[in-house]
Amino acid sequence: MSEVYRAPLNWYTSGDQDGDVEETQEWLEAFGQLIDRQGHDRAQFILQKLLEKGYERDVSLPFTANTPYINSIPAAKQPAYPGDRAIERRIKSITRWNAMAMVVRANKKFPGLGGHISTFASAATLYQVALHHFLRGRDKLAEDGFGGDLVYFQGHASPGIYAHAFLEGRISLEQMECFRRELEAGGGLSSYPHPWLMPDFWEYPTVSMGLAPIAAIYQAKFNRYLRDRGLRPHQGRRVWAFLGDGETDEPETLGAITMAAREKLDNLIFVINCNLQRLDGPVRGNGKIIQELETAFRGAGWLVLKVVWGSEWDPLLEADSTGLLVQRMNEVVDGQYQKYVVEPGSYVRQDFFGKYPELLELVKNYSDEQLRGLRRGGHDPVKVHAAFKAAITQRGLPTVILAKTVKGYGMGEAGEGKNVTHQQKKLNDDELRQFRDRFDIPVRDEDLHETPFYRPPETSVEIQYLKERRHALGGPVPRRRVRTEPLPLPKDEIWNTFFAGVNRDVSTTMVFVQMLTQLMKDKEIGRQVVPIVPDEARTFGMESLFRQFGIYSHVGQNYEPVDKGMLLYYREAQDGQILEEGITEAGSMASFIAAGTSYATHGKDMIPFFIFYSMFGFQRIGDLIWAAADQRAKGFLLGGTSGRTTLNGEGLQHEDGHSHVLASTVPTLLAYDPAFAYELAAIIRDGLRRMYGEREDVFYYITLYNENYPMPEKPEGSDEGILKGLYKLRAAAPGAPAGEAGASAGGRPRAHLLGSGSLLREALRAQEILAERYGVAAEVWSATSYQALRRDALDAERWNMMHPDAPERKPYVVSLFAGEDTPIVAASDFMKAVPDQIARWLPGRLFSLGTDGFGRSDTREALRRFFEVDAECIVVATLYSLAQRGAVPRELVKQALGDLGVDPEKANPLYT
Repeated sequence: MSEVYRAPLNWYTSGDQDGDVEETQEWLEAFGQLIDRQGHDRAQFILQKLLEKGYERDVSLPFTANTPYINSIPAAKQPAYPGDRAIERRIKSITRWNAMAMVVRANKKFPGLGGHISTFASAATLYQVALHHFLRGRDKLAEDGFGGDLVYFQGHASPGIYAHAFLEGRISLEQMECFRRELEAGGGLSSYPHPWLMPDFWEYPTVSMGLAPIAAIYQAKFNRYLRDRGLRPHQGRRVWAFLGDGETDEPETLGAITMAAREKLDNLIFVINCNLQRLDGPVRGNGKIIQELETAFRGAGWLVLKVVWGSEWDPLLEADSTGLLVQRMNEVVDGQYQKYVVEPGSYVRQDFFGKYPELLELVKNYSDEQLRGLRRGGHDPVKVHAAFKAAITQRGLPTVILAKTVKGYGMGEAGEGKNVTHQQKKLNDDELRQFRDRFDIPVRDEDLHETPFYRPPETSVEIQYLKERRHALGGPVPRRRVRTEPLPLPKDEIWNTFFAGVNRDVSTTMVFVQMLTQLMKDKEIGRQVVPIVPDEARTFGMESLFRQFGIYSHVGQNYEPVDKGMLLYYREAQDGQILEEGITEAGSMASFIAAGTSYATHGKDMIPFFIFYSMFGFQRIGDLIWAAADQRAKGFLLGGTSGRTTLNGEGLQHEDGHSHVLASTVPTLLAYDPAFAYELAAIIRDGLRRMYGEREDVFYYITLYNENYPMPEKPEGSDEGILKGLYKLRAAAPGAPAGEAGASAGGRPRAHLLGSGSLLREALRAQEILAERYGVAAEVWSATSYQALRRDALDAERWNMMHPDAPERKPYVVSLFAGEDTPIVAASDFMKAVPDQIARWLPGRLFSLGTDGFGRSDTREALRRFFEVDAECIVVATLYSLAQRGAVPRELVKQALGDLGVDPEKANPLYT
């Protein structure tokens, strides 16, 4: 025995040779006898004591979180497979064919339409075992109407999910023919999972790689949050996320896995399809992605289940008494494993087994064809089932399953395991014939070129089996169902407080916190409000909520906080209402999505308010915000400490002047920039009505400021303008003529000043300077939403174009200034592009002032002069606009520059 032994299972030392083989063998035999006599628990104890003694004597193993490159569940411990393997293989083969045919047919008819064959080809067994035995649907309704598992399907595998639904009868042949052609009559199938485009089918948008993992983690946490707060009964719902190994390169994929373990999310299962292939080449050509991911997840505290080898390897592993087979498995890198896929069995014999004579001896009775047919574990239903079964019985930890597969499995010469596999859209007739023959699809040779879809008769064994399995598991998956009943809304008493004004200097941020507090106390919706903040609650003055409502923690508070003696101490509680997610805007946004789509995933309305530094919102997590729109989320995003000149002293990295530009790109997001408490109250009240009363699939972005100033009473009749985006706040001084600028001898020239957010007060101050020093009668308007004004104008414009014979509709912003040719100057704490959104619908020329450029650290006064948005610069811009119309002499503009201390030679802030 000593002659053939070489470091069994030596994944620690990368195959270094043993210096004393016989002694090592004695130790191993003794340890084996210990296991046989006293069991695994005793063996683990002895190992632990040996490690402790080693540390005491300065003898310690190099750290590794890896286990050998073999299956985590040995063959002897695999549960019996519960299904009919033959029928399931037949269903899987048909599904493979139809998934392939969907993409091939589409690209034959419309070259360049795209689609992916190879991802599902590699993952077909993973999905089929899950759909036949594990993923629970929603037909077996819970007591309040919803149940089942929540499943994040890998985006590129969508053809396979459609093909399965086609066999179920949920997707028609006509829809299959219209893959990636959604504008066809009767509708087609979206390229990837999109709840916006297929609202009755897909639940989660997943193809923007990296977002599904973090969304799944926080969805699992939110499920627990609802349960701990008594808002949902415990149903044992699980969250499954099917991912790709290349996807784990995205920071969001692994960025929150420690949180999942810390929160003990045993309702969460990741299934990572490790086909070792990215879009263009190997994931880790010179390494081993499964071992790398095992290290990451085990280090983060997850249960890791590796499904590396199929059942054909079990006899070889059992027969290998040398340990060399596992050693060789550990030695070979992923790039070489991919090489084995495209080479004949003779190459596998020579390169893999041929390194050690003992391994060649091990496979001497195997033909080259048998060696080439040694499957990877992810293609073996028995191995996959064993891992899934272990995952759903795990308690106290999240689980990740690392399943090794071949990208493009079954595609043969068309791309199985090749670098070009991901981009494969077409197969020639020979390749189709190989595919058909391999999976025994009843398509005639003469029909192959058309790549027809195949569905067995409704009464066939395959269709009946598939439907019976889905019925037993609670119905089809995926399927999206939503709550449609209106939510009772708060009474007017809450809002009237803020409509009446605030008789002290406060910021809109502080007003929002007061408003949020009242909403959380409301009898109708209070418990359904979900405040979300990324570890900046004190920054926004939200510490008053800590004691009243608590910070959510599944384990409560197992320590005494240092500020326990203070009134506003940091209180964590299992039924806490606040989600303070730590320094992670991405995690917080994932919680927002989970809460904002609870009406669909749980059939229960939840109302998320996610407040964050506005600078760290759209530019950092814009992809997640877009995903929220796709998933039809509802709720409020609050951009705190907003504006480029309002946040004192923080400088370039903190001062936001562009989030409203980015917000305008999201179709279902309504963006507002209020200046006063009553505006904020009117917007939030109407948002609740639209989202939860009228059931509109929209959500809101509202910017908040930290500048303190008095909050006036709501002007009579201003509600419509606040919500539509613009209303007159203060008329010109008495005595100003009603005609156009310069229309009558001795008449005072007129102008309109548009302000928003904190800079509305600069517009009011400019109005006074213009009247008192330059004889200009200016009206001040509050612009709460340029985005809303633009969308209304575009709607009217489009309707007029489509109905040329009907009376024209007038955009709201046009109706406000109809018949005028008065200069309009807009000042914003955001980029000039924000007010410029409405320029073409205004009479004459809009002159926009904004904060284009990088932020600076200084006082508000200095910053506003630097960016040329203070009252004095508004005055100069107004006089210049009047001078262009001949309403005032140009010399007056030059005089004002000197009077007001505005340096005409100062550098353009955009370039400094």
